[in-house]
Amino acid sequence: MANLKEIRNRITSIKSTMQITSAMKMVSAAKLKKAQDAITAMRPYSSKLTELLQNLSATLDSDASGEYSKQRVISKVLIVAVTSNRGLCGGFNSSITKEVVKTVQENYSNVKVDIFAIGKKGADVLAKKFNIIERRNEIYDDLTFDNVAAIAEELMTLYTSGAYDRIELVYNQFKNAATQITQVEQFLPIKPIDNIDASAVNADYIFEPSKEEIVLALIPKSLKTQLYKAIRDSFASEHGARMTAMHKATDNAKDLRDDLLLTYNKARQAAITNEILEIVGGAEALKN
Repeated sequence: MANLKEIRNRITSIKSTMQITSAMKMVSAAKLKKAQDAITAMRPYSSKLTELLQNLSATLDSDASGEYSKQRVISKVLIVAVTSNRGLCGGFNSSITKEVVKTVQENYSNVKVDIFAIGKKGADVLAKKFNIIERRNEIYDDLTFDNVAAIAEELMTLYTSGAYDRIELVYNQFKNAATQITQVEQFLPIKPIDNIDASAVNADYIFEPSKEEIVLALIPKSLKTQLYKAIRDSFASEHGARMTAMHKATDNAKDLRDDLLLTYNKARQAAITNEILEIVGGAEALKN
């Protein structure tokens, strides 16, 4: 059994760790509320815009839908991996890197695959297996629509220039503080909807100017919104995952502290008992 000084040092160390994890939990909880409100407010707009765009695109000829809808033979694929810049958030980042590897192995094993990394943690891991064409870690310093739109425009240029035939997003979708759902979404080309009734679309909307002009104007905006929603989802998921991880770490530290306190009290009691026995034995020896 360790001596009393060693046990006291371990208890002190665990208490310090527990204070750190508890503080990190509270910080993440405060940031989570703001991030959750932002993504919750954005989802209805993003979903409706995507639905409108897909419905309109499905009623047009493939040429009329513009260069973002053209389906090409897949020979080069770009995967946008959205992770965080910091760790201590459980399996948040590892779930993305594992999903990227799984997607490549299942769907793109015979084509060239590059990675566009948003977040330092994912880039560091994926760089060991894939070619990272760009790292955009600074986006979390000022997460605004305009900053994300600049990245979306860069991705659109990569697609329209023919550098890549397909671009996919891999990110964590926020469900609640304890649950994040790993998503793989096709970013470009725009995925068409099958079996849609053109007459129903025409009945729901009045077009001014023409339907074609509206679609061509909406496509870039929809793509920017899709990427912004994905990064916002990931941002909220990160704080939820970190809050949960720090909560578990604090609980584990408490359990370990309690076990060490019990061990310490037992050792101290044994030491006191031994001292009493030695005193009693010495007193009896003096009497004799």
